Amino acid sequence: MRSIIKYLNLSIFITLILYSCNKQLPEVVTDEVMNQIYEEIKTPYKYGLILVPDSNSYKIDCPTIFRKNDKWIMTFIVFDGRGYETWLSESDNLIDWKTKGKIMQFSDTSDWDVNQKAGYPSLINYEWGGDYEINTYNNKYWMSYFGGNSMGYEKGWLSIGIAYTEKDPGTLHNWKRLEKAVLTSIDEDARWYDNSTMYKSSIIEDKENLTGFKFVMYYNARGDSINPNRGAERISMAVSNDMVNWKRFGQKPLVNHHKGISGDAVIQKINDVYVMFFFRANWPEGKTVVYNSFYCSYDLVNWTEWKGPYLIEPSESYDNLFAHKTCILKHKGIVYHFYNAVDKLGNRGIALATSKDIGMSNIEFKSKEESEIK
Repeated sequence: MRSIIKYLNLSIFITLILYSCNKQLPEVVTDEVMNQIYEEIKTPYKYGLILVPDSNSYKIDCPTIFRKNDKWIMTFIVFDGRGYETWLSESDNLIDWKTKGKIMQFSDTSDWDVNQKAGYPSLINYEWGGDYEINTYNNKYWMSYFGGNSMGYEKGWLSIGIAYTEKDPGTLHNWKRLEKAVLTSIDEDARWYDNSTMYKSSIIEDKENLTGFKFVMYYNARGDSINPNRGAERISMAVSNDMVNWKRFGQKPLVNHHKGISGDAVIQKINDVYVMFFFRANWPEGKTVVYNSFYCSYDLVNWTEWKGPYLIEPSESYDNLFAHKTCILKHKGIVYHFYNAVDKLGNRGIALATSKDIGMSNIEFKSKEESEIK
C-alpha cells in the first residue's frame, strides 16, 4: 500500500511539473480584470428569504442548484440536532421553491457516516450564463458529501464521501454511496492543513486539462502542523480521473488566511477566468462579520484574491448574524446569488440577492410560537 501511495504522489508531482512547463497562463489576475468580474457578479438587491424550515428547531444550509428537465433543482442540507441530512427542492423560476424530501438521510446501521450526510451535487456546467445542467460520468450522476458518525453540529471526525445515482437527479430517491470515505484526515497523504477534519467539497470537470486530471475537487478542511484541533479552515484541492479514487494536489492550500474560516468554494467560469466564490469568517483579526467574497484564476491552481467590497454581508433582520455560503448563477440577464442567512436568534435558511430589483420576498422565519403549534 505504501509503495502505491508513493507512486501516486510521484505521479501527481510529475503532473505538476508538466503543468508548469506546458501551460503559459498568467498566475495573477490583474486589478482591471478583477474589477470587471466584480461589476459582472455583484448583486446589490436583497430579495429576502426563499426557503425556511417549518420549525426553528431545524437549520437549513448550503444550497446547490442545477438544471434538469426544464426545472431548477436545489439540494440543501438540514441540521435537526442529530446531524445533517441532504434534501431536494425544485422551482420553475429560481424564486418559488417546493421542497420534495430527503435524498440522503441518517443510516439505520453503524456506517462511518451514520449521523452526518451533507451533500453537494457534482459535475454541474459552470459556464457563466450557461445551462447549468448536471452531467454524468460513467452513466452515473455524482455527489460529494461530508459524513461522520458523531451526533451534533459538525461534531467528531468528518470525512469526504462520494454518492451516486443512475436515476434522474431531479427526482426524489435515495442516492447510493461508496462504502468508504474518499478523503479523510488520517490518510497516509494527509497534509498539515487537513489533518483534523473535513467539510464541504465541490467537484468540477477540468475540461481544459489544466491540472492533468479529469476531475477537480475543492474542499475546506481544518488542520495545523502543531495542533490540528485548533487549526484554521482552509480551501484545498484534490484530483481524480474516475470520481472514486482521489488524491491531494500540491503541498499547500489554495486559500489560506491562517486564522478563522475560508470555506465552501464554488466555481464559475466567466469568459477565460475561473471565479471561486467562498465565505470568510473570523478574520481579519478583530472582525466578526461573516460574508461572501471571491478569488479569480486562469488555471484552477493559482488564485488572486478580491480585495474590494463584500459580495454579501449581514444587513437585514433575517441575515444580521451571518450572510454566507454561496450558490451563484446568471440566467436571462439576471445574477442570482443564493446564500445562507442566519439571524441573531439562530434561525437559519436560504436567502437570495440579485443584480436587478425583482421585488421582495414575504417569507419569514417561523416564530417560536408558530413552531410549537406546528
